[in-house]
Amino acid sequence: MSLTLDPEVAGRLSRNDQGLVCVVVQDDDSDEVLMVAWMNDEALRRTLTEGRVTYWSRSRQEYWRKGDTSGHVQYVRSVAIDCDGDALLLRVEQIGPACHTGTRSCFQAGGLLPLSREA
Repeated sequence: MSLTLDPEVAGRLSRNDQGLVCVVVQDDDSDEVLMVAWMNDEALRRTLTEGRVTYWSRSRQEYWRKGDTSGHVQYVRSVAIDCDGDALLLRVEQIGPACHTGTRSCFQAGGLLPLSREA
């Protein structure tokens, strides 16, 4: 088993200055957007090969496999890359809440912003 990200996949990624790619996480059954997180090459390799989602925690500067401490596991259903290679779409089976606040979605926890119609 290879311990590096497939070079063909790695070559398609457009990373930020920290070597990270933005990840949008969507529930595979409901299509609800659950959260946004970040991955580096190793986190993506683990996610593609292990069947569970691993992220890179920018605040803790360490790998974070979703659910290891909370029990709120994300099982990978599919991974897509956008046209520019700077974002990934993960469709997951979410067990329990996705947000660290205990809500189903981080966007539910954050709430809606008011729209301004000034022109």
